[in-house]
Amino acid sequence: MTSSTDAKASLIISVYKNTRFLKAVLDSVAQQTWREFEVIISEDGESEEMRQFLDSNSFDFSITHLTQEDVGWRKNQALNRAILAAKADWLVFIDGDCVLHPRFMEFHWKLRGENMILAGKRIKLDEETSQLLLKGQVKLEEMNALIRKRSGAIKKNGGGFVEEGIFIDPKGLLGFIPKLRKMRHLKGCNMSFHRDAILAINGFDEDYIKPAVGEDADLLWRFQGLGYELKSLRNLAVQYHLYHKESWTDQEENLAIMRKNQAERRFVCKNGIKKI
Repeated sequence: MTSSTDAKASLIISVYKNTRFLKAVLDSVAQQTWREFEVIISEDGESEEMRQFLDSNSFDFSITHLTQEDVGWRKNQALNRAILAAKADWLVFIDGDCVLHPRFMEFHWKLRGENMILAGKRIKLDEETSQLLLKGQVKLEEMNALIRKRSGAIKKNGGGFVEEGIFIDPKGLLGFIPKLRKMRHLKGCNMSFHRDAILAINGFDEDYIKPAVGEDADLLWRFQGLGYELKSLRNLAVQYHLYHKESWTDQEENLAIMRKNQAERRFVCKNGIKKI
């Protein structure tokens, strides 16, 4: 993998404490077909376990580890700091519980474009399939076949979005399918854009202090308000979301913030990278 100073893209990984999942994610990063990028771990906290994990594990690429005081959900603040630390202009964002298909970074780079926001999705794995990945009992190149075989079990046992876990080679017989699959939403765990785009809207809005909305839906309407176009990477930049119990929070407070800003057509947030 290239050095940070020569990187063409910056892969920003949002994490919070779960080092076992991060190990699987970083192992998938090491298997990318396109490798001219740097890796930034954006930690919403300062876990000693995370520090020890990164210090004690060796990867064939350098990692920049950013931390901040753990005072509740401050993911957007952590991401803004990561943007400022990034050496490259093309920024790719994932979460620390999403394992990457080997060609994930390849398509985030190849399909980039001026005024373009690239957006993919992820399959939500069930616990059994997740354990196969975590224990190294299935290779990434075997995931297409495994997902087809276990599609019913995955959906039955707490997973979902199975069709998003199938990689389709654009040069193969079914290569026309990804071109037909559009995106209407932005997922914070699978998106990329030019540094100029995120700076144009002043980064992530730090008024959001709860999960959901603020790290993706809020970005999308602000990007589109300034003329940026959403482009789909479905079935190309494939992710495998590792199973874990999810604690859903009430999104109404975040939705209220977004609706107020939409009513005021505030595409450039006040409490972002710059404090306006």
